[in-house]
Amino acid sequence: MNEWFGREQVCLAFCEHRFEDVFPHLAANVRWTVPGYMVLEGADALIRTCRETAESVLATTKVVDRQLVVGGRDAVVVDSFTRYQSPSGVTAVSDCHIFEFVGAQITAITSYAVEVDPDNLGAPASAPQRR
Repeated sequence: MNEWFGREQVCLAFCEHRFEDVFPHLAANVRWTVPGYMVLEGADALIRTCRETAESVLATTKVVDRQLVVGGRDAVVVDSFTRYQSPSGVTAVSDCHIFEFVGAQITAITSYAVEVDPDNLGAPASAPQRR
């Protein structure tokens, strides 16, 4: 298996909330930045937050409508549009995660996400309904 294939699969696992598959690939000093929201330092903080996230979406059905994966020498980018169905309704998120690597270890993740209209990727979640 080549290094790119392995990196791509690890990054997709993160984006699909299969975090346990990602943990062995985190550098001890990994940094996860969600601009405007949080910065986590270290694998322990990232693992704790990922486990909390996974638990919070247990009752949610997820459908990925679009996913683009782009890899380079030291980074992988995953851009997705995902719909989440829960007992409280349907939401949709457009997100982009940038994974930086040294060898096979993730050293940094930068995540951008915005809630959007489930029926229109370009519209904000609070957009007026079209008739």
